[in-house]
Amino acid sequence: MTNLPEYTKSQLALRNGQDKPEIWVAYKGIIYDVTESRLWRNGKHYEHWAGQDLTDELIDAPHTHEVFEKFKAVAKLK
Repeated sequence: MTNLPEYTKSQLALRNGQDKPEIWVAYKGIIYDVTESRLWRNGKHYEHWAGQDLTDELIDAPHTHEVFEKFKAVAKLK
């Protein structure tokens, strides 16, 4: 993952499924592409929104960090 490009929080925010077609979320400094997940349609996943760093919100999730293993890492969060 060392060769990944870096994106700012502002750049991540554009990948929310509304402003751009990509649906990305960040977790622990890595940005993941969740575009193909049926659970992230329109950039929403229950009370969570795409284009954000979800690190602090995972505590309330019914799953662990291992869920991110399903998705492609596309960048690092600057």
